[in-house]
Amino acid sequence: MNLILFAILAYIALQLLIAWRFRRKTESESDYLLAGRSLGPWLATFAVFATWFGAETCIGAAGEAYAHGLSGVVADPFGYTLGLLAVGLLVAGPLWKRGVTTLADLFRQRYGAGVERLAAIIMIPSSLLWAAAQVRAFGQVLASASELGLLAAMTLAAAVVIAYTAFGGMWSDAVTDLVQGIVLIAGLLGLAAVFFWQGGAQQLAALPAERLNPLHERSAWDFAETLLTPVFSTIVAQELASRVLAMRSPGLARGATLGAAGLYFAMAAIPLMLGLAALGLMGAGIEPEQVLSRYAESRLPLPLYVLFLGALVSAILSTLSGALLVAGSLAAHNLLLPLRPRWDERAKLRANRVAVVLFGVVAYAIALASDSVYGLVEEAAGLGSAGIFVLLMDSLWRRGGLGSPAAAYTALLAGTGVFLAGAHLFDWQTPYLAALAAAALGYLLVAALDRSKPRSAAGLAGPA
Repeated sequence: MNLILFAILAYIALQLLIAWRFRRKTESESDYLLAGRSLGPWLATFAVFATWFGAETCIGAAGEAYAHGLSGVVADPFGYTLGLLAVGLLVAGPLWKRGVTTLADLFRQRYGAGVERLAAIIMIPSSLLWAAAQVRAFGQVLASASELGLLAAMTLAAAVVIAYTAFGGMWSDAVTDLVQGIVLIAGLLGLAAVFFWQGGAQQLAALPAERLNPLHERSAWDFAETLLTPVFSTIVAQELASRVLAMRSPGLARGATLGAAGLYFAMAAIPLMLGLAALGLMGAGIEPEQVLSRYAESRLPLPLYVLFLGALVSAILSTLSGALLVAGSLAAHNLLLPLRPRWDERAKLRANRVAVVLFGVVAYAIALASDSVYGLVEEAAGLGSAGIFVLLMDSLWRRGGLGSPAAAYTALLAGTGVFLAGAHLFDWQTPYLAALAAAALGYLLVAALDRSKPRSAAGLAGPA
């Protein structure tokens, strides 16, 4: 076994030990899904940062900047940073005060149990695609740095994260996020130091104007679609909502999310700058998704290269565990447990853990069947989130009691259907913006029709 593989496996073993240690703090479903709503500033900030800073941010941002300049990184990191800022400024505090466990719980309060179930069913595939992207990225990183093949590396990734997420839930997730976030920052700062030492600043200063133009080779509509899809999908991501809800107070929920947004952009700027300068430093003809790893392998001394690989593994593991925990919580908490109201806390915990394991296996299968990390992430961001965004805004910001269940169903189905049709059947340039418009218009029209019904008829359309 070479030194690099040994170091990575030792680091993975440390994550499992942390998860095993913190399993004792998990005594109820609230502990498992939200760490008892007790995360303090450090755990809260790093839980958001490490979960959101996935493999696509490191590998994807460097590769897209190398291939297309700034126009290639409109979505990540710029769109996702704006999404985190929007959550911190507009959503985190009001959402925390609702005292819910998942976004689907919020929709049950507003529209009834039927909408809760449909929203959960729509959100689960997005989390699974996000998890599958991380499994595949982990396999690529580990396979490139060792004698392991891609299949063995992806199998190891899935097994490790399923194990430590199932052990301790949000508690182990948050603590390992802190460790992984520190390793991630150290690895990227080491990479940045070498990059600037070896002439990176001069390469950045010499970039032609088109490489720094975010609209280069993009229409205005394409730019808007690319930027706004990650903004809106971040606002409604259950992975982010679960961390907001796990914090101690609404003030901390706002502050930690905003702090994580700043940290996210600062760290994402490193692979972005490296990708922009790599054309001058390394020449043309490199596979974009390999730019970052090839630069690190060729330019970093062995200790820094091992640290860099640890940073990549950290980015992947934290995002993967968060996605699996979300998929499991939506299935167990919002779909299964309402059908089993007499189950005690031990049975609820078991159901959530079993759901995490099952969905981990499904994400692993999706990763095996896919051929692109970037494609999985794109699909995860757009799928179903348009309708969820409309319902979230209505639930948090529109005054009044119960909303219109019929309008909520319309928004969810219209948003999901239009996105799938636009992206996969008609190849529209802006499938997400079309889905968002369809969800919003569908909601408003049906809600207006509901309000115009006679009182006796409207009463029949109450929550399920």
